[in-house]
Amino acid sequence: MTAERIWRKSTYSGDTASGSCVEVSLSADARVRDSKAAGGDVLAFSVSAWRAFVVSVA
Repeated sequence: MTAERIWRKSTYSGDTASGSCVEVSLSADARVRDSKAAGGDVLAFSVSAWRAFVVSVA
């Protein structure tokens, strides 16, 4: 059985009227999705690739 993922919205998105933002779920990997299309496509990254991305944009 697969546990349900917990999704967090980007703090940089603010409370926009359009709801435009991304969400991330961190578990054994990192997944990113569009919050307006939560049932749509999801990008998946390894933990090491996600860490490298976060370091590069911080």
